[in-house]
Parts: sequence; C-alpha cells; structure tokens
Amino acid sequence: MEHQILARALHVLGVVLWIGGVAFVTTVLLPAVRRLKAPAERVDLFEAVEGRFAMQARGTTLLVGATGFYMTHAWNLWERFLDPAFWWMHAMVAVWALFTLMLFVAEPLFLHRWFRESARRDPERTFRRIVRLHVFLLSVSLLTVLGAVAGSHGWAF
Repeated sequence: MEHQILARALHVLGVVLWIGGVAFVTTVLLPAVRRLKAPAERVDLFEAVEGRFAMQARGTTLLVGATGFYMTHAWNLWERFLDPAFWWMHAMVAVWALFTLMLFVAEPLFLHRWFRESARRDPERTFRRIVRLHVFLLSVSLLTVLGAVAGSHGWAF
C-alpha cells in the first residue's frame, strides 16, 4: 500500500509541475514576450526561455506516465477504460500522449525547425500560432485535471 501512496503523491507532484509550467508559459511568459519584444524577436526569446522548461516537462511527463501506469496496474483499474463515466481516465491518457508525442517526437524531429522557418517568413503569425497552441493545451489540461480530481472523488458529470 505504501508504494501506491507514493505513486499517487509522485503522480500529483508531476502533474502540478508539468501543467503548472504550461500555465506559466501560457498566462505569463507569452503575454510578456508579446509586450516586450518586436515580432521578429518573439520566437527567439520564447524558445530560449521555454527550452529550459522543456527539460522539466519531459521529466514530469515521464514521471506522470510511469506512475499512472503503475497505479492503473497495481489497483487493477483497467476496466475503467470501458466505462464512459470514467471519461477522465481517457482524457488523462490522451493529454499525456499528446504532450509526450510533442515533447519527444514532434518537437525534436520537425516542430522546432518548422516554427523557426515559419518565424523567419511571418513572425507575427508564428507567434499567434504558438499562443493558440498553448491556450488549447492548457485548456484541455485544466479540464482534464478538473475532471480527474472530481471523478476520482466520486463525482460524475
């Protein structure tokens, strides 16, 4: 039982650091970059600062994935994925998978290069895309956190 308590605590810690970081980037960093820099400099500054967060995000998504899988296996929660009332379980996996694909596949393989090239051609449009992407990711993440906390405490929507 102690392992399961530790897994849950590490899972929540990972989510707080990961989604909290996404919230900071979306609600503080991006608006500050927009106010402080000319369009041509925005993507450079954003990438310089967010690059430090990317390592934290990679580590925390790995932690969240490992602890989530462990808890699902240890508590034998697999049948929840068959019950629509546990939609938030699917949402947690989907958000985790989306971020994991972006951080470990899309960003290193092509996304970083695509944004740099796009910023060279049209920096303002590229920055707007970055903002929209982060607003979407944060919105989906917060809805998932809300649903997971409420659902894990017995509240069905």
